[in-house]
Amino acid sequence: MSDMAWIDAALVSARPQAVAALLRYFRDLDLAEEAYQDACLRALKNWPKNGPPRDPAAWLIMVGRNAAIDVTRRRAKQTTLPDEDQLSDLDDVEAVAVQRLDEADYRDDVLRLLFICCHPDIPPTQQVALALRIVSGLTVPQIARAFLVGESAMEQRITRAKAKVAGAGVPFEAPSAVERAERLASVAAMVYLVFNEGYSAPDPASERGSLCDEAIRLARLLLRMYPAEPEIMGLLALMLLQHSRINARFDADGNAILLEDQDRTKWKRPPIHEGLALIDKAMRLRKPGPYQIQAAIAGLHARAATPDETDWAEIDALYQALERHTPSPVITLNRSVAVAKLHGPQAALDLIAPLNDRLDSYFYFHGARGSYLMRLGRNAEAREAFNQAIALANTPAEAAHIRQHLDTLAAGAVQKK
Repeated sequence: MSDMAWIDAALVSARPQAVAALLRYFRDLDLAEEAYQDACLRALKNWPKNGPPRDPAAWLIMVGRNAAIDVTRRRAKQTTLPDEDQLSDLDDVEAVAVQRLDEADYRDDVLRLLFICCHPDIPPTQQVALALRIVSGLTVPQIARAFLVGESAMEQRITRAKAKVAGAGVPFEAPSAVERAERLASVAAMVYLVFNEGYSAPDPASERGSLCDEAIRLARLLLRMYPAEPEIMGLLALMLLQHSRINARFDADGNAILLEDQDRTKWKRPPIHEGLALIDKAMRLRKPGPYQIQAAIAGLHARAATPDETDWAEIDALYQALERHTPSPVITLNRSVAVAKLHGPQAALDLIAPLNDRLDSYFYFHGARGSYLMRLGRNAEAREAFNQAIALANTPAEAAHIRQHLDTLAAGAVQKK
């Protein structure tokens, strides 16, 4: 590995720990980020000549701390700095810093940093953007391209999120056991939002598509901090299993391919094996949660070598468990696919009929409804449902998929199933 390659890997890996520690010391997001960037510049200058430090994160924290103190002194020359023990619990010697960098503090620091990004006063889109900037270190242009917005708009979004954090008086103390559970739930939801932003990208190789990899990296970080949390295992397993299908989800023209029509030889086996192992480990802890259940559903699809081998009865049972755990019309809509496989399209239509008012503006509701109607030979109603779906499509790929159904209807090639 070249000098630049290992340095880049070390900086990316150490970023959450270093920025979180600097934030704890100085309680200023902008200052912590600036200090970390300054430390990175010094690392790029010194590490190729002197070799890697014993602990890159401790080195970056120490150098960033000193840089931030310099900045603070320049900003307020007439203001007396707090005592040294209030600024830092690290000495100015790297070896001592390494010894005193307690892993429990590290876990609390990084969790605190992630939780700050998930502050309830911040809208979800700003939460994701702030986490990608502060925790993941993506640049504003990268985040803007991922969210398909202008750089100035994204800069404003992140600035507003930082202002919310600064004005909310977010506490910096270590979380209690109860708070930790609440914070982990918020952080997990934010990580899954990042993943879904990438997963919905029509081009998996795009900047937006790369958010899937970043979400998986963040989930791995959470699992290293809390290796006994079954829902974090479930979250990581779910994303690994979904992302394993990346090479089979779109055709050469960028059109979406349904799960049952995908070439399963293109599914990536290593993430599938890892995801299945995580599910098995999580289930043994007997604390089921929504991520674990969704991962188990994805695992059943992954275990089926062909669509005909899919255990739809077990999938239906898992969706019923998910409905009881987290009631949602979208979950019921997803369950209707299993019901259609087991009991036919009319049973699926009966299941989703009560959802019309709540899901009338949801693309997938009208797409699913149209598909069931088409299979029953109710072509006029199917055409109406598909037209509603196209009007609500979020991407060209979604619209193109529905047009294929309309073309089938127009060709009169529909057979009742």
